[in-house]
Amino acid sequence: MNSASGRLSPEPVTPADIRAAHARIAPHIRRTPVLEIPSPASGAPALSLKLEALQHSGSFKARGAFNNLLTRPAPPAGCAAASGGNHGAAVAYAAASLGIAAKVFVPEIATPAKVARIRACGAEAVVGGANYADAQARCDAYVAASGALKIHPYAAPETVAGAGTVALEWEEDLARLGLAPLDTVLIAVGGGGLVSGVAAWFAGRVRVVGVEPEGSQALTAALAAGAPVDVAVRSVAADSLGATRVGDLNLAIAQRFVAETALVPDEAIRDAQRRLWRELQIVAEPGGAAAYAALLCGAYRPAPDERVGVLICGANADLAAFAALV
Repeated sequence: MNSASGRLSPEPVTPADIRAAHARIAPHIRRTPVLEIPSPASGAPALSLKLEALQHSGSFKARGAFNNLLTRPAPPAGCAAASGGNHGAAVAYAAASLGIAAKVFVPEIATPAKVARIRACGAEAVVGGANYADAQARCDAYVAASGALKIHPYAAPETVAGAGTVALEWEEDLARLGLAPLDTVLIAVGGGGLVSGVAAWFAGRVRVVGVEPEGSQALTAALAAGAPVDVAVRSVAADSLGATRVGDLNLAIAQRFVAETALVPDEAIRDAQRRLWRELQIVAEPGGAAAYAALLCGAYRPAPDERVGVLICGANADLAAFAALV
């Protein structure tokens, strides 16, 4: 675990921004359920799961996609995005819902299932480049030439505010159901859009822990260095948690409001996928199960009375690989 440290910046996305984003996107997204289950940590209070894997397009990314397209007018060329799969599917879904053309640049590590989902939603999927950074470079070149609206998967304020709406709902729904509030939330980290959005909403009122694969540590490395740095990526969750570098915006929020990071091995992620299916019949892709893996493998160990929430953030698993796994 690494404590968040280094320079501090004023929060660039506020709870008010997130509340406004929620009012904007609420007609277009699902208010995904919360589920109470026994904690895998011995003697701990019930664990709260927020099932964002049931969101439109299969992940939390729909929130940021809609917030971008509802606040920034798209030109005749439409919109464009680079994605390992989930952001692209979300942009494709949101753009189709709003009648906007979309082109998504996808690296070769993306699973066929995610590429198929992007195309099924009506967007053009352009596959090429070894990793997400290569796809982003191709997207940037297209945006410069065409004038299309670029929708960044994690480093734009609109994306972060959209992602933060998941925490707003979670907190509201626990209160509405008469359930105990959370002390800590575990959030999977790729480029940092989700964890910074959640952290911006809670703003220190709830402990936020970022969970990264051992083979993809962009936020952990940035917190240690005090600035975004490039990292190598090699993980079973690389198609969704495989950003080689966090955004400046995301790091600024994390330095204020993310308490620490926890690193999980790939086998723990696979085990979390199996457990979610066998015990709860929840399909989670590797990135979607990573936060739960931190509890199962002990990468994060809650205190005896600590009330923990885990965000199950994505369901876009390759079904053939998932069937073989479980």
